Amino acid sequence: MLVTGGSRGIGHAIAAAFVAGGDRVAATHRSGSADDVPAGALAVACDVTSTESVDAALSRAEAEHGPVEVVVANAGITRDQLVLRMTDDDFAAVLDTNLVGAFRVVRRATKGMLRLRRGRVVLISSVVGMTGSAGQVGYGASKAGLVGLARSLAREVGPRGITANVVAPGFVETDMTAALPEQTQDGYRERVPLGRFGTAAEVAAVVRFLASEEAAYVTGAVVPVDGGLGMGH
Repeated sequence: MLVTGGSRGIGHAIAAAFVAGGDRVAATHRSGSADDVPAGALAVACDVTSTESVDAALSRAEAEHGPVEVVVANAGITRDQLVLRMTDDDFAAVLDTNLVGAFRVVRRATKGMLRLRRGRVVLISSVVGMTGSAGQVGYGASKAGLVGLARSLAREVGPRGITANVVAPGFVETDMTAALPEQTQDGYRERVPLGRFGTAAEVAAVVRFLASEEAAYVTGAVVPVDGGLGMGH
């Protein structure tokens, strides 16, 4: 299996969970060191904004581990700003990484899955893609777009035994949330019915389920892992 953005945060936890389950895992990284990916995973350099880089990353994963039967498109960026101050470049960069980048990865990965007549595609979206968030028009648009991508893909490749699903995390304990002022963190927690942030491991557990045989009849779904924050959306 291959997970993009596997060197930190949610992607790191997903890759680590599959390694712990005995799977052969390739985890991509764009910046930083190959040592940042979980122990036991194959570290693969990849920039999802480049078709050539994506192709090279999948080719290396296939050469080392064989056909990629599970792909998790997790790589993403944020460039938050109020809409009147957001530049074309910032908006385009977020979509190119979060949405078009996922498309590049899925397009390349499903090539092998179609030959195998089996496979699992999981796209990591966000509660923001469902509920919206002030100052995140680019991020929200990119994450909402993943739902349309996954559902169209599910209809297209379903007859070949390939599923495509979306996981939509809410507020999750990461380095980014830890850096927020305590007052801001408390305000976020008050909006969550369960009264706490989620963990990256909890997101990873849902991804593992969607990649399993137990989820063979689940496709085109959006699974929230948000403590109830986005319920009804």
